[in-house]
Amino acid sequence: MLFVIWQILSMVLQARLFPTPVTVIQELWDLAVNGRLIADIQKTLTRAIIAFFVAMSAGIVIGILLGRFRVADRLFGTWVVVGLNIPAIVVAIACYIWLGLTEFALILAVVINKTPLVITTIREGIRNLSFDFDELGAVYRMPYLRRLRLILVPQMMPYVLTAARTGLSLIWKIVLVFELLGSDGGVGFRISMLFNFFDMAGILAYTLAFICVVLVIEYGIMRPLERKILGWRPAHA
Repeated sequence: MLFVIWQILSMVLQARLFPTPVTVIQELWDLAVNGRLIADIQKTLTRAIIAFFVAMSAGIVIGILLGRFRVADRLFGTWVVVGLNIPAIVVAIACYIWLGLTEFALILAVVINKTPLVITTIREGIRNLSFDFDELGAVYRMPYLRRLRLILVPQMMPYVLTAARTGLSLIWKIVLVFELLGSDGGVGFRISMLFNFFDMAGILAYTLAFICVVLVIEYGIMRPLERKILGWRPAHA
């Protein structure tokens, strides 16, 4: 249905500014075979994956600390709010000015923008933990690591997966914008080059390719992982 609407709009509007689906798919194939589409997607994915794991690791640790210790939350909670609301573009420009147009600056800027979201989600998860089951395990002299694995971690996994999914959706967008601002390759960088030539077919081809990658990650990795990890929950949960 979407492709039908796309085809009709491309027939009504100027073909150069709104190319048909067939034209875009042909351009996609040409960029994949003769262009730098595959290399650009690999570079963007590498940046996003590195930033994702660094932000998730830091966010989980800090979120647990803020959720468990009220003193820490009072001291650093305001900074988390600032991190959530500071414009991503400001962080990117600051990192580029301080560190130069480097790979490290781009990834660091993405991590700084992503981590507060993870901290907030994990902190709320820690606050909503039911420690009654943990105390029951302690009464029955269950070893701490076993209680951690069977009682506490399963309660936290919905929050971790929520942070991961929302984080992924945010990271893709941020990486593309930061690549557009300044990088030596990647999907965002290539789209900015195509924009200079008003090449809508190329822009839509890159967009379509990236959407396909995101859908593969969502339905091939995230959803099966979610079903496996959260399989213990009732079906209506």
